[in-house]
Amino acid sequence: MMMRVMTALMVLVPIALVLDLANIGGHSIVFVTSGLAMIPLAAYLGNATEQVAVYTGPKIGALLNATLGNAAELIITIIALREGLTDVVKASIAGSIIGNVLIVLGASFLLGGLKHGVQRFDAQTASVNATMMALAVVALVIPAVIASGGNMRPSDHHIERLSDSMAIVLIIVYVLYLLFTLRGPGGSAKPAPEEHHTASMKLPVAIGILAAATIAIVVMSEILVGALEPTAQSWGLSEFFIGIMLVPLIGNIAEHLVAVQVALNDKMDLSLGIAMGSGLQIALFVTPVLVLAGWAMDTPITLVFNNYELMALIGATLIGLLVSVDGRSHWLEGAQLISLYVLIAIAFFFVP
Repeated sequence: MMMRVMTALMVLVPIALVLDLANIGGHSIVFVTSGLAMIPLAAYLGNATEQVAVYTGPKIGALLNATLGNAAELIITIIALREGLTDVVKASIAGSIIGNVLIVLGASFLLGGLKHGVQRFDAQTASVNATMMALAVVALVIPAVIASGGNMRPSDHHIERLSDSMAIVLIIVYVLYLLFTLRGPGGSAKPAPEEHHTASMKLPVAIGILAAATIAIVVMSEILVGALEPTAQSWGLSEFFIGIMLVPLIGNIAEHLVAVQVALNDKMDLSLGIAMGSGLQIALFVTPVLVLAGWAMDTPITLVFNNYELMALIGATLIGLLVSVDGRSHWLEGAQLISLYVLIAIAFFFVP
């Protein structure tokens, strides 16, 4: 049923193309249409990834799902970076982490709890994910503290080199995290419990859909980013608000839907893995890749986030840590997470 709705929404893709090429309807209409067109494309991307995972196995499939689940987000931010919108890129990074921890996890806890009551998941895995998230946020705080050092502040060049160096360290940590997750604490591969899935499409078809969806997302991202600045001005919204609130929600829509769906099916380990795993990938992999991409494109982007972004990141990580380490969840915890997201959104609305 869901994929039928997504198929019907695919009509937005050619509509967005026509509106942009023919300059019809103004920037706001183009922005909204291209943004909505990302929803069915992200759904197709996620569905094709799951189909490929049936052939590749659960471990490789899980890694593929996490990587391609953030493909839209990565594409959007790289295009925005190429356009020189470094503030929007950093806001999008912070917004993605905040959104995964507060909205995705919150909606999963809320709806899953309303349906099943108290739900349980592996506390050890949740603790590892929460610790990694805390490490990532601390790593993002360090450059901001160094950059605000007053008379002891390093030069801009040194801050750029600091960001590049930290990006490399974060990627290494993420690789170690993947090794730990895939091979287990003992260093040897753990046999996964057998699951019998039947693929609904052949592997070449699934790979073809992956490629086509990714290309379409690139095109829609170009249109979306091109309409971002004039839309923000016409709506009376800051680029900061659009970057930290709207762009991450659009880019991660597929993961949002899947995490909530599996929570409704009482598969909280998977739901928690999607929400926290995606946030970790943004913090430990996507962000460093963007820093290195900025260096390669001669559009430097540093890991110096502003105070608003740091406040939200620290708050989201703290409450996410508190609600996930006990191995249990219920609807009130979901409501608490979503409430914090709404409070942050209200505060960011008034940031110029």
